[in-house]
Amino acid sequence: MTAPVLAVRDLRVEFTVDKRTAAVLRGLSYSLEKGRVLAVVGESGSGKTVHALSLLQLLPQTAHISGGEILFNGKNLLSLSPSALRAVRGNKISMIFQDPSASLNPVLSIGEQLTETLRAHRKISRPDARREAAVLLSRVGIADAEKRLDEYPFQFSGGMCQRVMIAMALALSPEVLIADEPTTALDVTIQAQILGLVKKLQRAAGTAVVFITHNLALAAQIADDVLVLYGGLCMEKAPAAELFARPLHPYTQGLLASLASLNETREELPAIAGNPPVAGECGAGCPFAPRCPKAFEKCRASLPPLFEKDGRQVRCWLEEK
Repeated sequence: MTAPVLAVRDLRVEFTVDKRTAAVLRGLSYSLEKGRVLAVVGESGSGKTVHALSLLQLLPQTAHISGGEILFNGKNLLSLSPSALRAVRGNKISMIFQDPSASLNPVLSIGEQLTETLRAHRKISRPDARREAAVLLSRVGIADAEKRLDEYPFQFSGGMCQRVMIAMALALSPEVLIADEPTTALDVTIQAQILGLVKKLQRAAGTAVVFITHNLALAAQIADDVLVLYGGLCMEKAPAAELFARPLHPYTQGLLASLASLNETREELPAIAGNPPVAGECGAGCPFAPRCPKAFEKCRASLPPLFEKDGRQVRCWLEEK
């Protein structure tokens, strides 16, 4: 079996606000091999973005990693010095953030921001960096790239800004790309274009991708494997085709049942009753038990482990055998 380029082991993250500490990630583990795409899905508040920011230690000051390991090619990123970590960020592991309009600097031209990325990690002259920046913009489908390097983010549409973010993330051919809701706030046509672009560039470079989304339809289009996150825990992890064909966890079943289909017409889509748990208030049992139509006493009393089943993982007492 190929050694993973990224391995997360029992990752735990806590937030402390007004002397109150809440666990947001409660022991997340997975491995990702070169050239594979892992989709991390779940409702808002499940811990998806906190997990993404943890990988590069970009968490806010109110948060801290309280346990676990983040292994990149076998080296624990949590043990690196700040300077060693800076050499990894953007170079070996890069990230596409949710909101490109907030991530791009409004007072710097697109060209300045792209060349800064290149020059921060490579010994390259400004003219050479500018030429490479133009090539990058062309690769992500922006026409008249040389001219547009001198323009500012406000002169680009939302979809174009996201393309710039992708160009910046892929500028140094990273081994791992973290895409955190990269199509948020984009219309479906632009979503499809961005998704196709990420897939094309990822396959060309053999980059491993962590694709974070609440949109299961997008996950189905791009992922090799899917990890379902809820209450800071992995509820289910499986190859994408198997998970969508036969979801095992009641939470995954509920998410898939709520999707609209072109093959059937329903006046009202089924929804999962209740609300996601508040961080730090999950109790001793399964965090999904209060909303689960199949829950029984054991579900409310104790947290199930991740059971291995036919090469899949599922955290549900119904799968205990």
